[in-house]
Amino acid sequence: MFLKKLSLTNYKNLEASQFIFEARINCFIGNNGIGKSNILDGIYHLAFTKSYFNPSSVQNIQFDKEFFVIEGKFEKLGRDEKINCSLKRGQKKVIKRNGKVYDKIAEHIGLIPLVIISPADQDLIIEGSMTRRKFIDSVIGQTDKNYLQNLLDYKKTLTQRNALLKYFALNRTFDKNTLDIYNHQMNELSRPIFDKRVAFMEEFIPIFKSRYKSISGDKEEIDIEFKSDLKENTLLQLLEQHLDKDKMLQFTSVGVHKDDLDFQISGSPIKKFGSQGQQKTFLIALKLAQFDFIKQVAGMSPIVLLDDIFDKLDQNRVAQTIQLFENETAGQIFISDTHEDRIKEALSAGKSSYELFNLN
Repeated sequence: MFLKKLSLTNYKNLEASQFIFEARINCFIGNNGIGKSNILDGIYHLAFTKSYFNPSSVQNIQFDKEFFVIEGKFEKLGRDEKINCSLKRGQKKVIKRNGKVYDKIAEHIGLIPLVIISPADQDLIIEGSMTRRKFIDSVIGQTDKNYLQNLLDYKKTLTQRNALLKYFALNRTFDKNTLDIYNHQMNELSRPIFDKRVAFMEEFIPIFKSRYKSISGDKEEIDIEFKSDLKENTLLQLLEQHLDKDKMLQFTSVGVHKDDLDFQISGSPIKKFGSQGQQKTFLIALKLAQFDFIKQVAGMSPIVLLDDIFDKLDQNRVAQTIQLFENETAGQIFISDTHEDRIKEALSAGKSSYELFNLN
């Protein structure tokens, strides 16, 4: 996968920027706030149809502007792919592939395989289960459109069930037959989602452990445990068991929308017992494993975005991380950093060509 050209108009703080890429490694250098991360986020936006850092699409339009446009020209398996993403205030986002508008935006996911590493990834460790589920879904969703559709259908049905529970509470009424319709729909949709997540984690965890070992030098014992309500019962059974609780809370308290990952170091939660360096290494190993999994399933190297990865990592570990990606990928790596000398030193040990874009 190779990005040949990128243009951004009114995207965040970038009024009109255009870049031509010829090297395997491309580095954006500049002071904080100049827009380095926004360029990488624009590339991410073209792959996932949304920002990595700001899920509210309209907030990605530059202040006092009425629209944004991102356009990229990619080379995939010897063919050019032109992707256009645009949004006008008060209208729906439009995604085009080679000039043709998608009927459903979800159809685009997976066309441009991509992995990002950013300081925002710390949320995977310190935030709630939703962030970790999004990580699982983003990896599987890039390689399995059926999974993505099941997930969308499940979320839609979940929203309808929650609305019904709130209606019951507001009107002091209850209709078991109507609720059962949603229960059965959710039960049917949840099983393939759960099975896919279980199969994915069985394949993913050994890859992750191997990657962590290669970065840390086998200094710590780490593990990931997949936690799900469906390991013990069907969703239909769980919904019956938690009916009174759901009626009181006015939302659905069990299901695959509550699945989580338990990140462990030496048998304890890394959130509490891991140092900043250990947590950062854990996250990089996660992303390297994501890269390996997508490359294996998609049959090509994903584009890699490394956003301010020098934060909380020493120079040697950063250079090692870049080399790990460089050795594996036949595609591209995009890096943002504040210091030109630092990034040059990190890249000096590699063999690939690189280009620096100094935004200052």
